[in-house]
Amino acid sequence: MTSSALALVDVLAAEGGAAGDGFQAPGLGEFYPEPIAEFSLLGVDFAITRITLGLWFATLAMLVFMVMTVRKPQIVPGKLQFVGESGYSLVRDGIARDVVGPRGIPFAPFLASLFFFILANNFMSILPLAQISPMSKFAFPLVLAAICWVLYIYIGIREQGAGRYFKDILFLPGVPKPMYILVTPIEILQNFIVRPFTLAVRLFANMFAGHMLLVVFSLGAVYLFSRDNFSIIFGPISALMAIVMTFFELLVIFLQAYVFTVLMGTYLNGSIEAEH
Repeated sequence: MTSSALALVDVLAAEGGAAGDGFQAPGLGEFYPEPIAEFSLLGVDFAITRITLGLWFATLAMLVFMVMTVRKPQIVPGKLQFVGESGYSLVRDGIARDVVGPRGIPFAPFLASLFFFILANNFMSILPLAQISPMSKFAFPLVLAAICWVLYIYIGIREQGAGRYFKDILFLPGVPKPMYILVTPIEILQNFIVRPFTLAVRLFANMFAGHMLLVVFSLGAVYLFSRDNFSIIFGPISALMAIVMTFFELLVIFLQAYVFTVLMGTYLNGSIEAEH
């Protein structure tokens, strides 16, 4: 149960009749917690919230985990080394080699870092005391998508040359010239706007929805158990759904990290291999 969820229940109990003594579903305030610290730097105001702390903790935990897995490598790996090597092999063989292509192995470290970073931050959504993923704030997936956008365009220019890269995007080979009036704007929109936007939105929307479902069922269970009427009968159902959705969220946590990384591998493949 999130601290904000418990706080909301306390507010409901305190206000009681003023609010009609009814259940109030959580809103967008869940994603704008009270700042823990505020400061200004170069004229820009900054605020540190529990979501910021979750991002820092997840990043630090990921770095410590990766360092620990390779600190004392052995021919017969221990449990920690086995987990780390299995995760890296999943990205290297399943994405860098199979998705990006034969020339994708050099991108394995970046793709693995991307995968583990998203996975660690997604895991914050079910971690006690945190229970909200930084990826449920649109700014974080958007920054990741922007990094990927810059990278795959840079790789395309480096591998194919600026002229050929943009020519293949603007004027698809094999398309009748009169069709360029229709196809070229679509390709520009798809490659330079839709790709990074959908990459960010897909991750954000899934983590946003998952957090809201968990909070709604958790709040609902606490609220129903606190009632004196027959509503208490439905409390166990809401609690059970909160548990079920937690396990479902665990699947989403891994799946969204994997999908984001696979899509980035697909974009890199298009940048490395010229259209024929």
